[in-house]
Amino acid sequence: MPPLEPRAPSWEDVWIVIPAYNEARTIRGLAEAALALCPRVLVVDDGSTDSTAQRLEGLELTLLRHPRNQGKAASLRTAFRHALARDAACVVTLDGDGQHDPNDASKLLAVWRRRPGHLVIGSRLHDRSRFPPARYAANRFACFWISWAAGHPIADSQSGFRVYSNAVMAVATSGRVRSRGFTLESEILIEAAHQGHPTLAVTIPGRYPIDARASHYRAVVDTARIVVMVAGRLLRRGMHPLGLWRSLKRPQVLAVPASAVLDRQG
Repeated sequence: MPPLEPRAPSWEDVWIVIPAYNEARTIRGLAEAALALCPRVLVVDDGSTDSTAQRLEGLELTLLRHPRNQGKAASLRTAFRHALARDAACVVTLDGDGQHDPNDASKLLAVWRRRPGHLVIGSRLHDRSRFPPARYAANRFACFWISWAAGHPIADSQSGFRVYSNAVMAVATSGRVRSRGFTLESEILIEAAHQGHPTLAVTIPGRYPIDARASHYRAVVDTARIVVMVAGRLLRRGMHPLGLWRSLKRPQVLAVPASAVLDRQG
């Protein structure tokens, strides 16, 4: 692929989505930073028992609340349906725990504007020195399986910092993707690839704030659930040997300088 020359991305018809569960310490700062980029910010409060919702008072954003905690998959599906009903071209998702810098969303969106058929992922695995060792090992293990099932190499399968086009959102809310919890994001990568939407990665720094809460992702349990889901898909495709061969190539990861994009558009 020729080198990308990202232009300043338009934020027209784009939503920034932040799934949140007990994120009172970080959610307001993330939401304010997101609003500085895009006027359409959606927070899905997944049954938080702390003051997550109250921390957003006074901000001009959309807040949807689940009456009880249903998991990240439910939050993403709620957000996707909301965005699709409003004719969104895409959504940019980032986690609510402060591990993603909202300002990096401009880089991902700039790349997606040039490659709208792709599912763009913010990849952190190049920044291994700042990655907790157990999380790094679990992510690499999951990447191997998910890349095999998707039929192409995926740089960071567990990053929640992504650009989902309306076509991929439609796939994620269809009966072809049935996973719950963190497994949903992995299954979307596989099914989207089968529907002609492979991934494209953009480097982002790994951020692990000192005062951040413990991750909701359980390295052993959730990775095992991902592997079981992937194994089922591989068995249904006769172990997909061509997918394994293709997945062993080096994943394409793009570096986009901050100077290549503007802060706010649309």
